[in-house]
Amino acid sequence: MTRLRVACFAISLDGYGAGPRQSLAHPLGEHGEELHRWAFATRSFALRLGLGTEGTTGIDDTFMQRGFEGVGAWILGRNMFGPVRGPWPDERWRGWWGEEPPYHTPVFMLTHHPRPPLEMAGGTTFHFVTDGIEAALARARAAAGGLDVRLGGGVATLRLYLAARLVDEMHLVLSPVLLGEGESLFAGLNLRALGYACTEQVVGEQATHLVFTRRD
Repeated sequence: MTRLRVACFAISLDGYGAGPRQSLAHPLGEHGEELHRWAFATRSFALRLGLGTEGTTGIDDTFMQRGFEGVGAWILGRNMFGPVRGPWPDERWRGWWGEEPPYHTPVFMLTHHPRPPLEMAGGTTFHFVTDGIEAALARARAAAGGLDVRLGGGVATLRLYLAARLVDEMHLVLSPVLLGEGESLFAGLNLRALGYACTEQVVGEQATHLVFTRRD
């Protein structure tokens, strides 16, 4: 059965999954890049982004590999595509990642404003979904071809799917940093009441990995 998975989603010690004030200069919000130092250090992340073959190959790298295995489609919130807000002024903005994004599958982008599909190099096609989280999930599952759907974020999108109990498995990466402000993942969410429990915890080289699963 096709699962909806969150993988390699980093949060700070004080519970923030992104920094404040996202902009072109700060795609992850101010200081948000500090959450992902563990990822930048791994060999698998370097390979995924075409940055060479250097990097760590320990526990953090193993979790990075797991995050990409068996994924046939992605779901992303609009902020994961770019800083543009409101109606699309034009179609010049083509995402944070350049002409060959690291997804290599169909990606279903949640938005309130329609836009034609955007086909990129390397097998990524962005589909802009305007009719809600369940419609995006149905389309992603159909496109995944029996593989899993990975929910990539951002924080607001994860919160919507968690509140609706649609996430089957969530791998959070606890980074040893304090952001002080930003987008809180847990505020107002009662994961215990929603049926989630921590089923795996592993200390890596630069972060701690926590896996949550939903009890049916």
